[in-house]
Amino acid sequence: MPAAVIHAIIGTAGHIDHGKTTLIRALTGQETDRLKEEKERGISIDLGFAYLTLPDGTRAGIVDVPGHERFIRNMLAGAHGIDLVLFTVAADDGVMPQSEEHLDILHVLGTRRGIFVITKADLVGERRIAEVRDEIELLAEGTVLAGSPIVVVSSVTGAGLEELRVAIVSQLAGFEARRPTGLFRLPVDRAFVMKGHGTVVTGTAMGATVRVGQRLRVLPGGAEVRVRSIQVHSEAVESAGLCQRVALNLGGAERLEIGRGSVLAGERLDVATSRLDAWLELRPGAKRPLKSNERVRFFVGTSETLARVILLEPVGEIAPRKSALVQLVLRDPVVALFGDRFVIRDETNQRTLGGGSVLNPLGRRNRAPLDRYRKFLLALRDSSGADAVEALLMLQESFAQTPRRLADLLNLPREVVEDALADRRFIGISLGDEPGFATRSRWQEVQRFAIEALESHHRREPLAPGLEMEALRSSLPYEVSPRAFRALLDRLAEESDIVREDSVLRLRAHRVTLGAGDRQLGERIERALAVAAFHPPDLKQLAGTLGLKPADDLPRLRSLLSALEREGKVVRIASDLYFDGAAYKQARARLLDHFRGTPEITAAVYRDLLGASRKFAIALLDYFDHTGLTARVGDARRLRAPGGG
Repeated sequence: MPAAVIHAIIGTAGHIDHGKTTLIRALTGQETDRLKEEKERGISIDLGFAYLTLPDGTRAGIVDVPGHERFIRNMLAGAHGIDLVLFTVAADDGVMPQSEEHLDILHVLGTRRGIFVITKADLVGERRIAEVRDEIELLAEGTVLAGSPIVVVSSVTGAGLEELRVAIVSQLAGFEARRPTGLFRLPVDRAFVMKGHGTVVTGTAMGATVRVGQRLRVLPGGAEVRVRSIQVHSEAVESAGLCQRVALNLGGAERLEIGRGSVLAGERLDVATSRLDAWLELRPGAKRPLKSNERVRFFVGTSETLARVILLEPVGEIAPRKSALVQLVLRDPVVALFGDRFVIRDETNQRTLGGGSVLNPLGRRNRAPLDRYRKFLLALRDSSGADAVEALLMLQESFAQTPRRLADLLNLPREVVEDALADRRFIGISLGDEPGFATRSRWQEVQRFAIEALESHHRREPLAPGLEMEALRSSLPYEVSPRAFRALLDRLAEESDIVREDSVLRLRAHRVTLGAGDRQLGERIERALAVAAFHPPDLKQLAGTLGLKPADDLPRLRSLLSALEREGKVVRIASDLYFDGAAYKQARARLLDHFRGTPEITAAVYRDLLGASRKFAIALLDYFDHTGLTARVGDARRLRAPGGG
């Protein structure tokens, strides 16, 4: 049977040539340098992997990272999943530049369990060991690893290794794997093709368990693959997950570009973002303040991309040792959810500047008013439960979100989010295929907005029956899909004085009433169209006939014609073409009389029946086609439904 696996990842950190790989070899008997170049040069270039068997027989995964500054991006790809770090400082060298940078990285990634290992103790005396202890304590001051135990070892003589094993067991005692979120994620740190097996990927699992046969989504992109087999520490297993080093053999990945930076995730996750809000801490190693809109390199999980930092604070820069709310605009989309830790380096990738945690994975371009936006980000950072759900909802551009989407963005189990949504500060609203939720305050804001928009429209166009649904939807302060908008309107109608008639919205009290001047003009329009009969003027000609100015009076003329149309006094045949109601009835009656004797009619025949020009005959026939009375067959029309039109 496979050995039991403890759900924790042990990682190394420290300056180049401070004995990280040698230490792992001494502890485990396993070689983590696998590349030919690593063996030839005697330095680690890429990530190495091993496992440590603990006294109770369980195994913990190990990630050995390179220490050279040229390979810092490789170090970052492995550091994201470390639960316990073995931080090496060579006794002869003491604290070096990469010691400081690696500690900064671990600090902003929130790696709170660690052991400082003074290596190469066989090369120096006790006095030097004491000096290095002091250097380490000074280095760790003000970081998450301050106060961590210090163990002195020699990987050559074996001195101190047993003490280190005891310290590791002590650090892992009572350790609980990072909380399950119900959503499996695997940031890929290595991908390769095995002959006869296909694509294999490795990484540190997050969030939930993956099983053989399960379908996963490849992000960014969204392509689907199937898990053929799973290995943990080179042994086949049926499932693996949280804080374990896993290797997945994938089916359906042959033509996909999967590599370091890709994320394999449960099928429900489809979030990849290019704009996110975060809490950012600038480390002393930054040397100078970070200015708003400055370009940096952004690292999250195993991915790397360029980013622009927008400060969400009144000041225009962040000083070293200070923290601030920021928005990061990324060149390439990444998978980043609430609580995910990230690192930023300068644009040239020479220096680590700082890092922090993701707050809102879907940052908004329009953040006004900024004070309100910042308030909800701080609430999201500092709260949980219904308070956090409310803050996240208030930060989104979309009016409402599904529980599944909220759970994904917050990186929480769905049942936790659903429990929070039972709070009365939320309202349910259909989003089409799924139920959605919005905050009650947003709902009240949308109610006020809709009523004010209709009031304004009624004042501006008193002769119009109301406002088209799409015009209101497109002007709302939040994104609402057409399907969700219909459900939202149903609720508006229940809870307010808004009335929906087909695709038009109005306030219940709104009635189209013509004033004396409009009534007189309406009567003149009726007379003009009655006189014109089967030769009606278009809108501009009608304006001229009535002595109106087309440039100024067309909107009023259109409103009056719409009012007359609702009263059945005129019929709109085409854009800007209206027939007198009586003339239209005659034209329709003559058409139906013709069909009593013959099954077809052409435009030329209909023209002669009306004594009109071909232009008006065709306009009427097109209208009859559109309303379902006739159907076009070649150049002729046939009667479709005697009751239509």
